[in-house]
Amino acid sequence: MFFKQQNNTFRGDGHNPRPHRSSSSRSGSSISSHDFDTPRSYGGGRDVEAARSYGPKDYETRRPKEKEMIFGIRAVIEAIDAGKTLDKVLVRRDMSSALSRELMEKLEGFPTPVQKVPVEKLNQFTDKNHQGVIAFLSPVEFTPIDLLVPSIFDEGKVPFLVVLDGVTDVRNFGAIARTCACAGADAVIVPARGGAAINGDAIKTSAGALHTLPVCKVENMQNALQYLKDSGVQLVAATEHATQLYTEADMTGPVAIVMGSEDLGIFPANLALCDTKVKLPMQGTIESLNVSVAAGVFMYEVVRQRGI
Repeated sequence: MFFKQQNNTFRGDGHNPRPHRSSSSRSGSSISSHDFDTPRSYGGGRDVEAARSYGPKDYETRRPKEKEMIFGIRAVIEAIDAGKTLDKVLVRRDMSSALSRELMEKLEGFPTPVQKVPVEKLNQFTDKNHQGVIAFLSPVEFTPIDLLVPSIFDEGKVPFLVVLDGVTDVRNFGAIARTCACAGADAVIVPARGGAAINGDAIKTSAGALHTLPVCKVENMQNALQYLKDSGVQLVAATEHATQLYTEADMTGPVAIVMGSEDLGIFPANLALCDTKVKLPMQGTIESLNVSVAAGVFMYEVVRQRGI
């Protein structure tokens, strides 16, 4: 299956000639929430953070409003202590004060991406005295995956999840979230780094769905996928190299549909974890589908099979 984003055509399985991108659980599973917080080394010795940069591009579309940011070391420390949900934190590269060290210690145990940047980058976001630190408030609350999955089973429901393995376009992400809400998906799972920014633009495109749809942000996608498998959830990957059509896969049981990024598709190590690989039949001369459109087709196949 092919995906298309704007004017570029992308393959849906990671086989692309371009350079590669650089708590409690369900009974029977021994994985804890910490297993989703430590990046593993990928091919070529590059870790998740290097392979999937969560960088300034996430905020290129507009300068965030001041009410969406927290400036200053002490203010950010207080926000962490207060349990605020942060989307990301930018820290000046050369900070070395005692207070900055206290901040970094707190951020080590905080599930928020941290990026060290030159002071010029910080100055692009505000003219105020930021003291070398800017935290971006998340417009949505995130749900830990190891709390979400057991709760779905406890409610007597059959899990229906959507995993986005690096979908970077904000509008595609928002559109997928909107379809998730319409199709009755229980949650969308995204990587902490390398995914679309969850900002006002994403919420607008989702028609407000992101205010109600549970969102799980995971630091280590491989561990998260393994946790889903251990919890009895079938991982169904969308890939053009599948031999099975999407209508031939049984998705009546607990299922997570895994969609790859628009340019590189599903990361190979994550694709290898998937139980089932399916594709869409492509006709005519156009060999690509927008990832949000493809995701919608897969989700509504789950709806059809379950007779929802």
